[in-house]
Amino acid sequence: MSEAKTKPTTVSVTAILAAIEDAERRKDCKTLNAMMKRATGCPGKMWGASIVGFDTYHYKYASGHEGDSCVVGFSSRKSDISIYLLAGYETGETKKLLAKLGKHKIGKACLYIKRLSDVDLAVLEQLVVRSVAYIKRQYPQRAP
Repeated sequence: MSEAKTKPTTVSVTAILAAIEDAERRKDCKTLNAMMKRATGCPGKMWGASIVGFDTYHYKYASGHEGDSCVVGFSSRKSDISIYLLAGYETGETKKLLAKLGKHKIGKACLYIKRLSDVDLAVLEQLVVRSVAYIKRQYPQRAP
């Protein structure tokens, strides 16, 4: 079984956020950091070199693959901010929230935005809170 490549590190989240050169992007990431801390009740930790992740859970798939991951997180990438949410969030009530969010793109388990000013922050926070609740229901066992 392969081991997860992205794991928690001891690198300072504060230092990583402070090192973001673009002032608006740095402010956006600090806002996301506070939002995700509120949603999870946990401080952010660096997962790998670039993901700020919050809380942890242990997953095990029917295939037998298992591991630990952050419940939610974000990463300042070259062109976008990647926001890591639950997979399959394009349906039901969440789909309605996405329609109200503002300018964004979605991937399998990522929401991509350029700037927080492009989206409705209250809607984004609802999406984060829904994702945290869903993952905690699906995977009640916390990672060690």
